[in-house]
Amino acid sequence: MSLTLTRKLVLEERRRSPDGAGGHKESWIALGAHWGELRLATARDQAGLAAPGALTRWRITLRAMPPGAPSRPRPGQRFCLGARVFAIRAVAEVEPEARFLMCVAEEEISA
Repeated sequence: MSLTLTRKLVLEERRRSPDGAGGHKESWIALGAHWGELRLATARDQAGLAAPGALTRWRITLRAMPPGAPSRPRPGQRFCLGARVFAIRAVAEVEPEARFLMCVAEEEISA
């Protein structure tokens, strides 16, 4: 498998904290960085929907880490690449040797 892991992606996790008024606020906390490769999977226009723009689905490949490791991406987390945000939807090993992980992620692009 020939990969070019040249994109530095910051893995983030959503955290809730009290807002002081009986509710909570959400923020994203950086967990670390991974070098990865991004490949476009699908793209579609959301014209006519409540949130106009485009939704793109990406396959993000990175070096594997063991299940349960804090550095291993999970659905519900996200990758950031500068101002771009990729919501992680699924994570799986790429091949039987489990040297690489593939994350299916979605990027929403505002119109």
